[in-house]
Amino acid sequence: MIADLTRAERTWAMIIVGGLTVIGLAMAVGGRNDLLGVHGWMVMIVGLAGFAMMIRQFDAPEPDPERLQHYYDAPTRAGIILTLIWAVIGMFVGLWVATLLAFPDLTFDAAWASFGRLRPVHTSGVIFGFGGNALIATSYHVLQRTTRARLPDQISPWFVLLGYNLFCVIAASGYMMGLTQSKEYAEPEWYADIWLTIVWVVYFSIYIRTLMRRKEPHIYVANWYYMAFILVVAMLHIINNLAVPISLGSAKSYSLFSGVQDAMTQWWYGHNAVAFFLTSGFLGMMYYYLPKRAGRPIFSYRLSIISFWGITFMYMWAGSHHLHYTALPQWVQTLGMAFSVVLLVPSWASAGNALMTLNGAWHKVRDDAVLRFMALAVIFYGLTTLEGSFMAIQAVNSLSHYTDWTIGHVHAGALGWVAMIVFGSLYALVPTMWKRPKLYSAKLVEVHFWLALSGTLIYVFAMWNSGVTQGLMWRTYSESGALTYSFIDSLVAMHPYYIARAIGGLLFLLGAIVASYNIGMTIRSPIAETSDDAGQDLPAQPALQAGE
Repeated sequence: MIADLTRAERTWAMIIVGGLTVIGLAMAVGGRNDLLGVHGWMVMIVGLAGFAMMIRQFDAPEPDPERLQHYYDAPTRAGIILTLIWAVIGMFVGLWVATLLAFPDLTFDAAWASFGRLRPVHTSGVIFGFGGNALIATSYHVLQRTTRARLPDQISPWFVLLGYNLFCVIAASGYMMGLTQSKEYAEPEWYADIWLTIVWVVYFSIYIRTLMRRKEPHIYVANWYYMAFILVVAMLHIINNLAVPISLGSAKSYSLFSGVQDAMTQWWYGHNAVAFFLTSGFLGMMYYYLPKRAGRPIFSYRLSIISFWGITFMYMWAGSHHLHYTALPQWVQTLGMAFSVVLLVPSWASAGNALMTLNGAWHKVRDDAVLRFMALAVIFYGLTTLEGSFMAIQAVNSLSHYTDWTIGHVHAGALGWVAMIVFGSLYALVPTMWKRPKLYSAKLVEVHFWLALSGTLIYVFAMWNSGVTQGLMWRTYSESGALTYSFIDSLVAMHPYYIARAIGGLLFLLGAIVASYNIGMTIRSPIAETSDDAGQDLPAQPALQAGE
């Protein structure tokens, strides 16, 4: 990392980490009697560590100017490793909380180990730690290859990647200390939100600056999806987290919204986080890595653009379907339901486009587990979007909402769509990034595929059965008009399904561990002397090539 920086860039990096140290010290001193102080010490330690690294390497030789003729892939390599670390951590905590639901006595007397604190660690660790790092790493790679332009500088990509992970660590540690804004999506407190906003603005600037320098006149469709992900998530994050701290020395703050307005803002954020963080960004990933791995052009480029604008426009209005039968005005509920149903059209347009791209390459899907990961992800994407539109209908929602059916739906998307496309993309990307001829073991990819598929199916089917059973038990009345089943009755009925969910989660976690081992051994394997598909000598870093 530091070897890539010029003396001027090292100076700027020292200013950045020095400023981070000062901010951390101010937080530690100002919040010495508050949880803010704990995070202040963490920030200060990170800043001091970075400052020490810069001091030690400040007089290192100037980097070779020739490096500017090559893609800058070091941040992508670091992002891949961070993605796998967060995958194992986030899924392990998920297995932990799933086991607690099945066997509540398997715990110990510590506040940080309670379900209420571990659950947001799991959700944020998987969504933002695992998914976010995968999006940042792959977006750097896709942006450069599709524009034939190097990233604009050597500092900002590292600032975004490391700054984002600092945010994730602050958020996870805050959850374990009981520090959140107490919303449906347990967001971290105000100072972490401000830091993430700064990081995200720099991230968007990287995209704009690289596109302005592009040598390829056409902006490939994957970049449209990545940019929508970056831009809309910024908008969601800022508006949803508008809050006033009780003082600059306290981590506690109060939201600017309350009541129905807060609920609507929260679910406008919540569903569009699904739309643009968990859908749009990963569609960008799919539109690059699936055609490249299959060796086939996209079935219809025009359809991919139509799908982009349909998803971008329609998803914005769908969030209120989470608030059926509440105090929200009826017209707002109906509007959310209508747009959710219509949203199936652009969603299936992308899913169908991807599957049609595989025409003439299905023999590769049969033989190549990496491509099979991507194809399976597309199938789950299509099924999950169908289910989501179906569940948004008020009559269906009256049965499904607040039940485990919603949990099954979420994990069909998170495990079947998001995680599958990430692992498929990483398997395709890692040999190129580390100049290896192939993955360490194709058999381990097969093992991972079947672990992931079986784990997902067990998990989702368990939650579908659990959710429908819950919904029916909660709405069953006796002849006298009283409820037939108590809440405890429904909880007892859920127990075997909760055990099955834990088993499914365990299988998926084992798959992530297998992937981490396989990729780790690939990185340690001998460097390739020639490209595996072109037979040409590889430079020290991949040379700029046309729309690779």
